[in-house]
Amino acid sequence: MTHVFVAPHPDDVALSCGGLIASLRELGQTVTIITVFSGEEVDGSAPAGIPVYEREALGFGSKTMWPSTEAFNRSSILPDYPQVPAWVAEDDRLEATQSDSDAAAKRFWQRSSWYRRASIRAESIAGQAVIDDLSTQGAVVTDEILDAAAAGDLIARRRMEDERYAYFAEASIVFLDQPDAVFRGYETEEQLLGGPREDDLQLAAMLKREIDRLEPQQIYLPLGVGGHVDHQLCRQAGVELLGLGDRWVMPGPEYAGQVVFYEDFPYSLWSDFKGLDQLGADAFADLPGSVSLFAAFADITDQIEKKITGISIYESQIERLFDGTRQMADAVRSHGAALGVLGDVAGSAERYWRTSRV
Repeated sequence: MTHVFVAPHPDDVALSCGGLIASLRELGQTVTIITVFSGEEVDGSAPAGIPVYEREALGFGSKTMWPSTEAFNRSSILPDYPQVPAWVAEDDRLEATQSDSDAAAKRFWQRSSWYRRASIRAESIAGQAVIDDLSTQGAVVTDEILDAAAAGDLIARRRMEDERYAYFAEASIVFLDQPDAVFRGYETEEQLLGGPREDDLQLAAMLKREIDRLEPQQIYLPLGVGGHVDHQLCRQAGVELLGLGDRWVMPGPEYAGQVVFYEDFPYSLWSDFKGLDQLGADAFADLPGSVSLFAAFADITDQIEKKITGISIYESQIERLFDGTRQMADAVRSHGAALGVLGDVAGSAERYWRTSRV
């Protein structure tokens, strides 16, 4: 079973869902994190001062970091085949095989006015790079990212923290590299905590593309507790996904039952969040009338300390959010215990809001 957790920013999923993620991985279930707002670019162009790594970044969900190995600097990894292996076939045999491959390619592309040549040699055709000459192992932690992080670039540092958390949590991670709200024209605190502008990003189509590719059985999105505009946009994307099944013309997939909303921590702690009515009337105004939400509690008693360890990986955010690691740990434990009481869990819990078709 595959679970996809949508994080508006690096650290949001670790803070809000770290216990459930640890439980799922312990059960052998697949977990993927989609971090939406992790870039600075606007309208596809890089403003002055953006480091090179932003242009080499992971693009629109084009790369996934699988936790097979620890994130490391891929620029120090040698190509897969730096030298021609001793067992390579003789040239005349290769040429005969190449001729057969070309003929097969022509048959495959016979309905087109052109065809792709099927090269069986590790040689460049038309100046294209040979994959064996490129390092394809490990996370994309290039020298530019390391240099940017060392120089104090916060986005570079947060990206590295996100990759390290994914490795720690044994989850894969996808970066959509959409620009943070502050790079999309939201300047004041009132704007950041207000409603999204009508001309802002349309996340539903972006997320649906990734969700369709990952084929998850459960999709977790933020409720938007605290009102940050980026969190609201992610919540709205979830509501739009739920609406696809209600269309009269070309109805979409049935997301009711698959879409789950999580409570944004620590905002849920700071606001003493009790229920959906605290989000305001507009939060779920577009929710289809045939879809209902209900609270469900995940028992994370055995995972609470692992959740705390995972959150501590995001060193750049600890002081800003909690004043220190010990204060963070105390807040996570106390909030988990309080939710455990609410959910009749003998220990610690996280609360989620599940959807169903009625």
